[in-house]
This record gives sequence, C-alpha cells and structure tokens, in this order.
Amino acid sequence: MGIIVMLIVGAVAGWLAGTIVKGGGFGLGGNIVVGVVGAIIAGLAFPVIGFGGGGGIIWSIIHATIGAVILLVLIRVIKQV
Repeated sequence: MGIIVMLIVGAVAGWLAGTIVKGGGFGLGGNIVVGVVGAIIAGLAFPVIGFGGGGGIIWSIIHATIGAVILLVLIRVIKQV
C-alpha cells in the first residue's frame, strides 16, 4: 500500500510543480519521477534549513511539490547556461 501512496503523491506533486514552473504537466510517468525526486530533495534540504512539518498525505504532497519546484527551477537554470 505504501508504494501506491508514494506514486500518487509523486504524480500529484509533479503535476503541481509542472503547472507552477512550466505551465503544464509532464505526463503521468514524468510527473511521478519529478514528484518523487522532489520529495527526496525536500527531504534532504528542509531539515538543514530547520523547516519541518506534520505528517499525512497533504503535507507529503506539499513537501514533494516544493522539492519538485526547486528541481524544475534548477533544471531550467542549467539549460539556460
């Protein structure tokens, strides 16, 4: 059951981040990858800056979306260079 929740959270977070940064999604597979990688980035970065949060699926989506936005902005900056 945990893997299904992770995939759903990744898909929603990837879609939200794509909508915020790019103006659209990346397809189901791309959204899942962007969301899961975003969750990993946020999971590494947030404790360093002292930002914590609660549990639950809503917090997980917010957490993964913020990380995915960071990922997409970094990719955009690297592509421009």
